[in-house]
Amino acid sequence: MAHLAAVIPQKGGPLVVQSRPTPDPGQNELLIEVKAIAVNPVDYYQRDMGMPPVPIYPAIVGSDIAGIVVKAGPNVPDSAPKPGTRVTAFASSFYKAGAPDYGSFQKFVLANSEGVVPLPDTISFDKGAVFPLAVMTALSGWTTIGISLDTKYTPEQKQAVLLWGGATSVGTFAIQSAKQLGFTIYTTASQKHHEYLKSLGADRTFDYKTDDVVSQIVTAAQQDGVSLKTAQCLSPGTLQPILDVLKETKGEGLAKVAHAPPLLPGAPSLEGVEVTFVLPPMEESDRAQHTHRVFQGWLKEGIAEGTVVSSPHVQVQEGGLEGLNLALDTLKQGVSGTKIVVRV
Repeated sequence: MAHLAAVIPQKGGPLVVQSRPTPDPGQNELLIEVKAIAVNPVDYYQRDMGMPPVPIYPAIVGSDIAGIVVKAGPNVPDSAPKPGTRVTAFASSFYKAGAPDYGSFQKFVLANSEGVVPLPDTISFDKGAVFPLAVMTALSGWTTIGISLDTKYTPEQKQAVLLWGGATSVGTFAIQSAKQLGFTIYTTASQKHHEYLKSLGADRTFDYKTDDVVSQIVTAAQQDGVSLKTAQCLSPGTLQPILDVLKETKGEGLAKVAHAPPLLPGAPSLEGVEVTFVLPPMEESDRAQHTHRVFQGWLKEGIAEGTVVSSPHVQVQEGGLEGLNLALDTLKQGVSGTKIVVRV
């Protein structure tokens, strides 16, 4: 059996659609027929620059899919979705030494069962594809800076968080998860996205384009009487204003920033503020446990209970696998409050 895949033949791309053998699932793996793929900035970084490192060419990248389980491998837990089930899945070759059976840019893909979550019929494949990497990144943001996903702040504790870049795909799940953790949520976005972000759980929204946005946030924190010493940086090049806010709000203790974009040399810093690049645990057993907690706990339960919704809005790129290059080019040019999805 064979299927089509969008392959990076050599460093620098572009993607080329080719036929490749369809694999059988191994230990704790599911084979999934892909119906929709969501694209992320890391995908065009890998296509265009080979970064993060691509260890094998021809390469298949990508991580976000929705589709139908076709086959289960040995030792898959009884709780895992059965063949025929509609699912969303974290299907990435990044933690598989680049092995091309695992990248999402193809019609059939392997995924570890702990990263596969059932999709109810009420959620389309298009909307289901947006969850995996954005959810993993948003929730890993909390654990990266030492905040347990079981945290439940009470209103009396007045713990606030600054989410800079709330309309990004990661930002929308950072908002949803911050609400469940009990934070008072301050977030930045273009004015046109403010009401939408409030519907996801943001308490206060600020237009990052205004000249006095930093003083607006500081004033709001003072008016609300909250402790603001935690932040997630969700947009490239926005660490400095976050530090400017925390300088005024963090008080005597250590403030912490989870930085989702790559932390580049020469990034700004501030005494008393710890900035950490967001990553899931690197040890394989720890990462599997974390993935299980994120997907089988937070996401699966949230979808079932309706406390987690697909976000942000979906923009469909036509052309199937052939349309992935254009989807990545569009994303590279910049989108706002939108997730680009390709139907396969």
